[in-house]
Amino acid sequence: MSDPYQMLTSSKVALVTGAVRGIGLGITAWLITEGWQVILADRDRARGSRVAEALGERAWFVELDVSNESQVEAVVAEVVGQFGRLDLLVNNAGLSDPYNEPIERLSLKHWNQILAVNLTGAMLMAKHCAPYLRVNRGAIVNIASTRAHQSEPSTEAYVASKGGLVALTHALATSLGPDVRVNVVSPGWIDSRDPWEQEVEPLAERDHAQHLVGRVGLVEDVAALVAWLASEDSGFATGQEFTLDGGMTRKMIYQD
Repeated sequence: MSDPYQMLTSSKVALVTGAVRGIGLGITAWLITEGWQVILADRDRARGSRVAEALGERAWFVELDVSNESQVEAVVAEVVGQFGRLDLLVNNAGLSDPYNEPIERLSLKHWNQILAVNLTGAMLMAKHCAPYLRVNRGAIVNIASTRAHQSEPSTEAYVASKGGLVALTHALATSLGPDVRVNVVSPGWIDSRDPWEQEVEPLAERDHAQHLVGRVGLVEDVAALVAWLASEDSGFATGQEFTLDGGMTRKMIYQD
């Protein structure tokens, strides 16, 4: 009997990191509805297996720590061996808590851990996926944050990682063009919690009202933009940052 995954190699293939919850899951689900074969890469094996099963035959889970180069190399080889191609890399994996100790107490261990996953991980994924993306004139979409441009106190490690990801994007676009387009999405406030969490603790009206569009963002907002950046419709876009924040970074704020 033929391997069911091998039967799907005519579909475009996307590799999404940090794919089993939040924004990554939203991107994965959206791409599947558009006919992509999606590999969900994440460290959470138990949840990843459940999510992939729920999403159906176009979803395939692989366990991966993006900061471990030997794992990255092995997973990329496994994906290409299984599906025969790679058309899209979405670098979404990251340690999402933006806060660290005050700078006077910020440990080098914490700093290195955040950068290893959020920034170095994206570089390693691009490094090992690039040869296969070139073949199909594919795309890379990085997921950064508006915190690359705005800060709260005690967020140095996270902010530096996201700022680095924005800069890495135009560097990769320059190195990999014209064969591979590379762009970055910088979301603002996205309610990326599981639906049950949103139901138990809904956001306040003031949370929505402070945005120029009148609401907090959804994972589907990010997913739709990523899908467009992966498509031929965005063929003239590369090296660009797309800020997706409901207008918050354009809003003048004065304290009363």
